[in-house]
Amino acid sequence: MPITDCVICSKSFYAKKSHLDNGWYKCCSIKCRSLLQKKGKEVNCFVCNNTIYRSLSQIKKSKSGKFFCNKSCQTEWRNKLFIEEKHKNWNGGKRSYRDILKRTDKKIRCFSCNTKDKRVLAVHHIDHNRNNNLKDNLMWLCHNCHHLVHNNSKFNLEFNKKIKSKTYGACSSAG
Repeated sequence: MPITDCVICSKSFYAKKSHLDNGWYKCCSIKCRSLLQKKGKEVNCFVCNNTIYRSLSQIKKSKSGKFFCNKSCQTEWRNKLFIEEKHKNWNGGKRSYRDILKRTDKKIRCFSCNTKDKRVLAVHHIDHNRNNNLKDNLMWLCHNCHHLVHNNSKFNLEFNKKIKSKTYGACSSAG
């Protein structure tokens, strides 16, 4: 009756002689056998620094050489790295003014009628210059009020007075 030692935990266990001759039974249990079969290595998550196991193929496939414990850590890293000018699809901010306004502390509601329905809100440029995407030049307006600001001179005058009285942003004129 051959007794052999586990190559992982050094525990003694019984193994058949024919199995030992074939190179089997190096481990005392399935748990130790699975540890023996691991060929990868322990790495740290790039964001939260948790220790995680990655196989050799996962290590080889990594383009950045950085590893993450889950998708939320990966997304957090990616969002810091590829934002605005650093993103390959950045076009100078001409179409990103909605995102710029979302990142400010301005309440998401129509400045004129106070509707809070996000489905009907649009971004208005106070100075009417679509290339001026400074956060002080942007405000939320519902589609109805936005149309009236651009197409109804009486509404536009009242609207400009309201902007000046509330000192909404640094741009106070809507030319």
